[in-house]
Amino acid sequence: IADMWLHEGFTNYSETLYTDYVFGTDAGNAYVQGIRKNIQNDKPIIGKYNLNNEGSGDMYYKASNMIHNIRQIMGDRSSFRSMLRDMNQKYRHKTVTSAEIEDFISKRTGFKLSKVFDQYLRTTQVPTLEYYLTQEGGAQILYYRWTNCIAGFNMPILLPGNSNPKYGLLLATENWQKMRTNFKA
Repeated sequence: IADMWLHEGFTNYSETLYTDYVFGTDAGNAYVQGIRKNIQNDKPIIGKYNLNNEGSGDMYYKASNMIHNIRQIMGDRSSFRSMLRDMNQKYRHKTVTSAEIEDFISKRTGFKLSKVFDQYLRTTQVPTLEYYLTQEGGAQILYYRWTNCIAGFNMPILLPGNSNPKYGLLLATENWQKMRTNFKA
C-alpha cells in the first residue's frame, strides 16, 4: 500500500481530465489548481515499504498536481493521452510499483524525471522557483533556479505563451542559470 498514489493520484487526475474535456482547458487548469488547497504536506506520499504503511493522504491531490505538471512538460495533449493509454495497455491487470510507472513516464516524456518523482512523492518540501530579470550589455537576462528542493531537482517549466516543450521549456535546477529573454515578469 506504500504505492497507493498510483491508483489514487491517477484516479483523482481523471477529474481534471473530465473537467478539461467538458468545460475546456482553462476550467481543467483551474480545477487542478483549486485542489492544491487540500495538500497537507504532512508526510511523504509514498509510505514505508514492506510495513503495511500507506503514505500521506496527499496521494490524491498532490499526486494529481504532479501528474498535471508532467502533462504540462509534455506540452502536447495527444502525446499525454497516448502515454496514458499505452501505460494502461502495458500494465492493465497487473500489480505495479511506483518505480515501474516512474520509469515508464520518464522514458515516454524523454525527460529524466527521477528527481521530480523523488521531490513530490518522497519529501514534503515545496520547491520554489526563484527568478529575477536584469539588464546586461543592452540585453534582458533572466536568472532562475529552484530552492527548497532536493539535490538534483530539475523539473522543467513550460514558459507562458509556449505550447511546444521543444522550444518553450525552462530547464531549471537548484543552481542559478541565465538566459537572454524578452520575458516580462
